[in-house]
Formats: sequence, C-alpha cells, structure tokens
Amino acid sequence: MDITLIITTYNWKEALEIVLLSVQQQSYMPCEVIIADDGSREDTKALIDEYIPKMPVPTHHLWHEDNGFRRSSILNKALAMAKGEYCIQVDGDIVLHPKFIEDHAKLAKPGTYCPGSRTLLQPEITEKVFKTKQITFSPFQKGIKRPINAMRIPWLAPILYPDALRYDDIRGSNLAYWKKDAVDANGYNEDIAGWGREDTEFVARLTFAGIKRRKLKFAAKQFHLYHPEASRNSLDDNDKILANTLNQRLTRCSNGIVKD
Repeated sequence: MDITLIITTYNWKEALEIVLLSVQQQSYMPCEVIIADDGSREDTKALIDEYIPKMPVPTHHLWHEDNGFRRSSILNKALAMAKGEYCIQVDGDIVLHPKFIEDHAKLAKPGTYCPGSRTLLQPEITEKVFKTKQITFSPFQKGIKRPINAMRIPWLAPILYPDALRYDDIRGSNLAYWKKDAVDANGYNEDIAGWGREDTEFVARLTFAGIKRRKLKFAAKQFHLYHPEASRNSLDDNDKILANTLNQRLTRCSNGIVKD
C-alpha cells in the first residue's frame, strides 16, 4: 500500500525538525512525505532544504503565502498532490513513535478512516527534547501526561473500539484516510478559516457518505510537544459551518479541493 505522509507546519522550525527526525526512524516508510506549509518564513524553508536530501523517501515542500490560518487550504493542496492511495496527516509539533506508520498501515481498512490519539508532553520534557534530540519515550517517564495514551497495544484497538459511523473524538494531528474517500468529499472545507473544527467537519462528511470511524487508541502513537494554545477567535463562525454540515448531513463541500 502506497502511503503519503502529510505534515502541516507554520513557523516553528525547531518542532518540525523533531517531526522529521521521527519520520527517519520509522519501521515502515511512506512512499512520500509532503510538508504542507501554511506560509512559514524563510528559516523554515532553509531547514526543509537541509533535510530533504537526508530523508529516506521523496519529500516535498508545499508552501502558500501567509494569509492567516489557512490549514484547510494547504491540506487540500497536499491532497491534490498526494501520490499515495492512503494518506496519514500529522501536525508539525508531533513526535512519531517508530511504529507509527506501521500501525496505521496494518490497521487501514477500506470503508474506514482512522483517527488516533496523542500523548501530551509537559514543558520540561519538551525542552529536553529540543536540547538533546532524544525522541523515544517510556509511557511512565516524568513529563508524560496521561500515560495510558502512550501505551502501545495495537491488537487491542479494534477490540475496544469497533468500527462505527461516528465523527467525534477527532484529532487532526493523527488522522488517516483513503485518498479516494477524501477526494469524493472534496477535501477540507476552506470556508473554515482560523483554528478549530476543520477536521471534525471533514470527517463528518466522510461519515455521512458511509465511511466508518476506526479509532486507534492503543496504536499509531504520537507525542505532542508542549506549546501555548492557539487563538479561538474564529471558533464561533466555524461552529456554525460545522452545524450546517451536521444538520444537512452533507457528504461534500463546495469550497474544497475543487471550487464549485
């Protein structure tokens, strides 16, 4: 199975470097990596240019102009570009477990999308990661928040969480889906600007099209580097867009990969 790994990023090159280091250590490699850049400065480009020759698979830097939070737009550009039949998307502030992609590959199933969970790293361990570039963790080491989220028991995930037509409990930092299903839904809704609800709205449309949620609670582990929370200023407007999708049970948006 050809897998495209999509990494979203914006003006935090130190965190992006940690993500790329964790990609290099994967037991199962994607066919390509797309760094979906929402308008970062030249220092991020310099880091990516440095790492591209070091990456074990073809790696592409996809950039658009900084015009506010436009994550939906850059993800749509990445989806249109993706060569893999299966897409895994992660944020640019995440450390991937060495078997992250392997778990997603083994648990992928036609007719489903796969959201995973993340383990939050406290400020002190995040600072240590940046200083030492040490990116392997024990579930019970100091600085790990909610250790149960760091436990990897991949065979347990489908038993505890059967496939279901649900769109709740979604983390866009750990989300996998078949490219065809995403294209049929017309990708992300670019009417959603600013932080919040873009991932839930996207998978809601997948759900209404009959694509089931396959939750990966104890597999495809990732660790979230600490940072202050993003602004929620756009959340009310985005909630209204999500509510319309839910009320109308939409399976496709008009302002997505294709502009209707």
